[in-house]
Amino acid sequence: MALVARKLVTIIAEGFLEERLVREIKRLGAKGYTITEARGEGSRGVRASEWEGGNIRLETIVSPEVAEKILAHLAEIYFPNYAVIAYVETVEVVRGDKYT
Repeated sequence: MALVARKLVTIIAEGFLEERLVREIKRLGAKGYTITEARGEGSRGVRASEWEGGNIRLETIVSPEVAEKILAHLAEIYFPNYAVIAYVETVEVVRGDKYT
């Protein structure tokens, strides 16, 4: 069984951005995604209120080129205006063609 290197892009964002982020990562080339609820503390501290909804953790496995597109888009549109972080890890997957 051959493993193929791909990129796991993880985005932690305010929950109200979920539909918009999903639409945009798919437009940028992601074939699928997983979303879970997220909570924690960062440079801005713990959120004082949940009235806007909680945070989400959006994960997608993509090619290196698509990962770069997603990160560039986040940096331009989201980082200046929203509580969003993102990171990328190299992962090895079976059936690598599913992610391209």
